[in-house]
Amino acid sequence: MSMATRTDTQSPALHVADSHDLIRVHGARENNLKDVSIEIPKRRLTVFTGVSGSGKSSLVFDTIAAESQRMINETYSAFVQGFMPTSARPEVDVLDGLTTAIIVDQQRMGADPRSTVGTATDANAMLRILFSRLGKPHIGPPSAYAFNVPSVRASGAITVERGAKKAVKATFNRTGGMCTRCEGRGTVSDIDLTQLYDDSKSLAEGAFTIPGWKSDSFWTVRVYAESGLLDPDKPIRKYTAKEMQDFLHREPTKVKVEGVNLTYEGLIPKIQKSFLSKDKEAMQPHIRAFVERAVTFTTCPECDGTRLSEGARSSKIERIGIADACAMQISDLAEWVRGLKEPSVAPLLAALQHTLDSFTEIGLGYLSLERPAGTLSGGEAQRVKMIRHLGSSLTDVTYVFDEPTIGLHPHDIQRMNGLLLRLRDKGNTVLVVEHKPETIAIADHVVDLGPGAGTGGGTVCFEGTLEGLRASGTVTGRHLDDRAAVKETVRKPTGTLEIRGATANNLQNVDVDIPLGALVVVTGVAGSGKSSLVHGSLPRQMGAENVVSIDQGAIRGSRRSNPATYTGLLDPIRKAFAKANGVKPALFSANSEGACPTCNGAGVIYTDLAMMAGVSSPCEECEGKRFQASVLEYHLAGRDISEVLAMSVTEAEEFFGAGEAHTPAAHKILERLADVGLGYLTLGQPLTTLSGGERQRLKLATHMAGKGGVYVLDEPTTGLHLADVEHLLGLLDRLVDSGKSVIVIEHHQAVMAHADWIVDLGPGAGHDGGRIVFEGTPADLVAARSTLTGEHLAAYVGT
Repeated sequence: MSMATRTDTQSPALHVADSHDLIRVHGARENNLKDVSIEIPKRRLTVFTGVSGSGKSSLVFDTIAAESQRMINETYSAFVQGFMPTSARPEVDVLDGLTTAIIVDQQRMGADPRSTVGTATDANAMLRILFSRLGKPHIGPPSAYAFNVPSVRASGAITVERGAKKAVKATFNRTGGMCTRCEGRGTVSDIDLTQLYDDSKSLAEGAFTIPGWKSDSFWTVRVYAESGLLDPDKPIRKYTAKEMQDFLHREPTKVKVEGVNLTYEGLIPKIQKSFLSKDKEAMQPHIRAFVERAVTFTTCPECDGTRLSEGARSSKIERIGIADACAMQISDLAEWVRGLKEPSVAPLLAALQHTLDSFTEIGLGYLSLERPAGTLSGGEAQRVKMIRHLGSSLTDVTYVFDEPTIGLHPHDIQRMNGLLLRLRDKGNTVLVVEHKPETIAIADHVVDLGPGAGTGGGTVCFEGTLEGLRASGTVTGRHLDDRAAVKETVRKPTGTLEIRGATANNLQNVDVDIPLGALVVVTGVAGSGKSSLVHGSLPRQMGAENVVSIDQGAIRGSRRSNPATYTGLLDPIRKAFAKANGVKPALFSANSEGACPTCNGAGVIYTDLAMMAGVSSPCEECEGKRFQASVLEYHLAGRDISEVLAMSVTEAEEFFGAGEAHTPAAHKILERLADVGLGYLTLGQPLTTLSGGERQRLKLATHMAGKGGVYVLDEPTTGLHLADVEHLLGLLDRLVDSGKSVIVIEHHQAVMAHADWIVDLGPGAGHDGGRIVFEGTPADLVAARSTLTGEHLAAYVGT
């Protein structure tokens, strides 16, 4: 049948369906936004700029993307919504023209020990199917190659109800690929018992030295002392072999303590469940320090760290096992898969090939599928999430990116820009929050928020083209073409740190001398070995206590956490209030005795509406102040505790700096917060509302009090506006001038140009990197132009 021939001519009038070419936002008031109204063109690349804390994320993520996802969730039945995360409607009058939003943010991937790059991207699932079809010897279905599936065997009688009931003997088998020794983790733990208890004491005398295990704790210490299995008055070192077995290894047993049924369990399995099954990064600092002291992790001797059972390791395709495939650099694995010619699994090979090629295309070809997901940087995690969208056939959706250039060398930024443009050219709306001028330059439309941060921001300063932004006179427009000059005179080192034979990860027996008493920048393309060199060698060479390491790890905190609690500022403030009023410091904590009894110190009442979005309303008892009325009667220099927590850092610095409220310990912390550009934050602002850049600088301010002689900073320009980079360089200079050695892993050309010494790794990533390709002053690097970094730095400074 032939296709009908169109004889009608296209009407010149615009079809009504084509008139919805804008996303309209009117009256947005989320967080610090001040009644913002803008129109964003669809099927274009729009970049949102502005200083850290100006309201970019509040507009893009908390308003546009949040409302899109909320409305999609509402299309499901009430039953299905009951299983989905709920969110309230953003504070906005009108949101019109929304399309489906796909968020690709910087949130780190789960740090579960069994979560790897392969499991997070479905590449492992496809490899398992491939080996179950082609592997020799054949050991079973795909689950037989999965390190997170244990083997299960069961047998017994089952009752079959068919006509007359009868019992039938049945067996059940499931072959999994999990190593039985390490349970799919690849490492085994060894616990140092001397860190758990003092064996010269009895349980009644407080033998336990585990953090949080107090002698009167009903669920921990008392269940051991009053279980009837152990003598609470006998020193642990005098226990018999049976008592020691019960104390350390006994299986869960029901016991009665003061008439309450409790479960008694040996100390070692209890420690493994309560401490070792959790993400170490999510622990409080003192708990993490205890785990690092008490537990040593070694490669599993049975599976040699592959996480797989002997059967899964024995099955191979062309002499390559699944463990070997997962250990390969992804770019090499892609070549191996490309060489497999097997018509019976051709569609599977094509899908796997596409996924692996996407890694290389996005600049992550240096990773391996066995790499734990929790060890990826924020930028790497974001790009791993992008992989599933690159080959998507979806069009007319809204992609929302949060600083996609984080962790990227200038050479890699060009590749990322190409990917963003590809997504746009498929007919999608691309919204990008970004500070890098290279990405701002490719925007079809720019929205600049500001003019300041926090309460000083939240308004649209400019909306239009890149040329218009340059001429606009806004903070971003003025700094867009800023270029730092190469430092003419560099500091003379006070000593040298010699690193010899470094082989961590992809480092190829690296020897390097790092000057001390100077600002040293370690650079190179993503995956070249920068973090392996610095984080892998420095603590061993200098001693962990001498090195203050500020990495990209996220700040963990609930909505009760705020800058005052995180930095330790609240302690001297509480003591000052207590001393001035002759009462206990605990009264001035909203998490302790001073908390409002109605809202338990949260300041708001949360009402759960089942499948509908929960509602939070200010507590009527304390009016959102979080404290009991009696506590607010105590004053320090005329202010109560809630008024102090409502102050900005700048106000508080003045308040505690002199006069009746003069508190040197609090003033010193506030000075550091102002130093890193956080003067606009309020002391009681929940950590959950801070942007990525603000969290990074809060961390830096907290660590500045460290006693170490060497400071290691991992991309401190993350989330920083162009105008703030200059402020950061001044801070780094002050650290060095105070006698510290500062080593910065960085891609930002302004920081490179300002360095006293540069160590450049490369020339490529993965096994193509791991070598020193340049070490010397920035001026020498620019003059030589012998590396990718040298070429980009020379272009940046305009030589």
